[in-house]
Amino acid sequence: MSTEEFNEKWKDYLEEGHYGLDINNEEVVGFLDRIFVDLTKIKGFQYAQIKQKFYFYCFYCNGISAEMKELILDRIENIMEETNG
Repeated sequence: MSTEEFNEKWKDYLEEGHYGLDINNEEVVGFLDRIFVDLTKIKGFQYAQIKQKFYFYCFYCNGISAEMKELILDRIENIMEETNG
């Protein structure tokens, strides 16, 4: 699945005016697609941007705890390290 396909699939949870996922890595997209099944069940969940900024990863969203967001970001970082060497 591409980032465009991901953003189209989850567009009902994408905050208006934002571009959504912008990490073009098949494993990251697959991971996020799997967890969005559960995240989108959380009342008030929305995402705005999921991206790499300088040397770190960002997940701008509403409706989940800071701890959950950090777990997701840690997994994204691990996937990127594993797949990009």
